[in-house]
Amino acid sequence: MLVKDVMTTKVVKLSPDNSVRQAAKLMFDHHVSGVPVVDDMGRLLGVISEGDLIRRTELCSGASVLIADVAIDPDARANAFVKRCSWRVGDVMTSSPVTIEEEAPLSRVAGLMQDRGIKRIPVMRNGELVGIVSRADLLRAIFSTKPDETAAGDEAIRRSILVRLGENTGLEALDVTVTVTDGIVHFWGQVQTAACRRAARIVAEGVHGVRGIVEHFPDPYTQ
Repeated sequence: MLVKDVMTTKVVKLSPDNSVRQAAKLMFDHHVSGVPVVDDMGRLLGVISEGDLIRRTELCSGASVLIADVAIDPDARANAFVKRCSWRVGDVMTSSPVTIEEEAPLSRVAGLMQDRGIKRIPVMRNGELVGIVSRADLLRAIFSTKPDETAAGDEAIRRSILVRLGENTGLEALDVTVTVTDGIVHFWGQVQTAACRRAARIVAEGVHGVRGIVEHFPDPYTQ
């Protein structure tokens, strides 16, 4: 599944000359955690998010903010002052935000969100903003995904399981043998840890047509 399959295309946007108050109200009204900021030509300039607003002077006393910033250098303190006190979205937003192309796989989105600690990513097509993808969109993709269809028959099930065992499961080098009889999957091999045994079971459970699973792995295994 690709980004374009799940992204939101009706994107609320802000101008850099909008006020921080407008940004906060827009996020509240639309139940979003961040909003793209675009220029008059629709080009993406940045993103303003909840994280950009949490140290606003409206929320913190001046004294507490100054104490928190005393250890940083003057330029950084000046930038922090601008972000917490300016009324303009353009001064408060995060410039050069993380973006992703609409043809990218969802695994790339999930990786970026995890690595960067972000909740929403603008989606681009040839440099133009065409949508936004959020954690909620990823959740929607999970619960709307239909199980993979597998051709009928024990041999088709066995081939499907063997393919999936090689897909970054941790079982690739363990020489797992699989047989299937009347939809019942039998596993053999030197699979000795609880984690690897669970991985094998989950692989089989994800294949359409599997009616049961029997493990013939050696005992004892490491818990």
